[in-house]
Amino acid sequence: MALDDNATETRTSFHAMSEGTLEDWQAIGEAMKPHADALPDRVLKHLSLLQGDYGGYAVDRLEHSLQTATRAHLDGKDGEYVVCALLHDIGDTLGPHNHADIAATILEPFVSEENHWIVKHHGIFQGYYFFHYIGLDRNLRDQYKDHPSYGACAQFCHLYDQNSFDPDYDSKPLSFFEPMVREVLARPKKSLYKKSA
Repeated sequence: MALDDNATETRTSFHAMSEGTLEDWQAIGEAMKPHADALPDRVLKHLSLLQGDYGGYAVDRLEHSLQTATRAHLDGKDGEYVVCALLHDIGDTLGPHNHADIAATILEPFVSEENHWIVKHHGIFQGYYFFHYIGLDRNLRDQYKDHPSYGACAQFCHLYDQNSFDPDYDSKPLSFFEPMVREVLARPKKSLYKKSA
């Protein structure tokens, strides 16, 4: 292993993963820890970038996210659900053709399977409210009618998502949700890299 020019980080010397040693992978694990620790900061920063981006709606994308999360919070949903509501459209500008997948991928290690499923599929489920106007089948969501989370996703879209474009709605500010985001993203429930029990 070699140290970088600033001697702050140990780096591996292999050029192919097949050449790596236990020490190499331990060093990589240590180098990745700050990225994991800073995830809440990066997510909150990206969410704030949605401010001012209206995408044709009556409110900007940040306000839509805040309204969705506020409605869920005021309805008594737990912090994990509220964070999912807050982040459900975080991928709008990064993946306009698959925004739900981006949010779901970020949240997957940290949330329940049902909450992950809701976020991942809300793009199709919200289509119930407008797909027929753009030449698509508004009941496209029914391909999932036998899935155990179908009702939960339909409820999320109906109660919190589709109605959160109101310029007069009194949303909680992003700072209100920050502790929830930090708590939910602090500890993965599952991870590709987590040792199995």
